[in-house]
Amino acid sequence: MAQDDEKSIDQLNEEADIAADYLEGLLDIADYEGDIEMGIRNNRPTVQIVADDDTDIKHLIGRNGEVVDALQQLTRLAVQQKTGERSHLIVDVDGFLKRKRQHLRDIALDAVDAVKESGEPFDLKPMNSFERKVVHDVVREEGLKSRSHGEEPHRYVTVYVKNKSEESDEVEDFDEE
Repeated sequence: MAQDDEKSIDQLNEEADIAADYLEGLLDIADYEGDIEMGIRNNRPTVQIVADDDTDIKHLIGRNGEVVDALQQLTRLAVQQKTGERSHLIVDVDGFLKRKRQHLRDIALDAVDAVKESGEPFDLKPMNSFERKVVHDVVREEGLKSRSHGEEPHRYVTVYVKNKSEESDEVEDFDEE
């Protein structure tokens, strides 16, 4: 399937079902108690692990979300193995991504304010593709431009003011996960 092709709701639900089954198996092996909630957000299947026990769930998030990221990559591979197609599935644990998105939004808005005040480009610290995408979206909403630079894992975003030739240019420059 080409990247531009939209998946049907049935395909997205199938991916979420496969992911939920896979994650339930992992939780059983690791002896973690957790409920799995599935859905579709922004044309992407989403699976959230929710638990009653705050101590156990923190281990599934990890430092700076490293465990969530790993769970997402493993789950995407499991879905791809079953469907034969790459998935843009999102895995979240106990609302971690929502909190992370808000934090990234605040960072992006601070950068936008700095650029508006100084007129000079502003470089952010290196981020993963998810983080860069959130920043690019916020910057675009605020009417400025952003561009990613560098190589993984040191890829970062620069926020800057549009120049006159870019004001009519609608080409976006942001990362896709």
